[in-house]
Amino acid sequence: MTKLSTFLWFEKDADQAANLYVSIFGGRIYDERHWAPGGPAPEGSLMSVSFEIDGHEYQAFNGGPGHPLTDANSIYVDVADQVELDEIWDKLTADGGSGVACGWLTDKYGLSWQIIPRALGELLTDPDPERSSRTMQAMLQMVKLDVAALQAAADGR
Repeated sequence: MTKLSTFLWFEKDADQAANLYVSIFGGRIYDERHWAPGGPAPEGSLMSVSFEIDGHEYQAFNGGPGHPLTDANSIYVDVADQVELDEIWDKLTADGGSGVACGWLTDKYGLSWQIIPRALGELLTDPDPERSSRTMQAMLQMVKLDVAALQAAADGR
């Protein structure tokens, strides 16, 4: 049976990134591999770390420069409300991460995340096209999403 996992190439600090993600979302680190003699990094240094969050497996690789992470790939996080959104956002942007636009951020390791409240999907698919349009226009002006402001925009307030 085929098994899928997400492979993340970090220049360095793959283990620190994995530990941060597991500390925020729960899960576990279940394997570490180290460079063998003759590899491109010092023998015995960390090559990769395997971890699991919410039933999804990730491989974080210390591959060195040359293949930077971009926002072409991101991890989408469905959050219940503003409290959960704020908590996750603050943890992922701490110590060098930054907000980008429309609920997207980049953490201090360069990985892109989308922290999206469930309410946004409901508002964007409202059967009233004016409500969904007002929601979209409000969202496009935001970096970190604000559920109350999105709702107010949908309501025309």
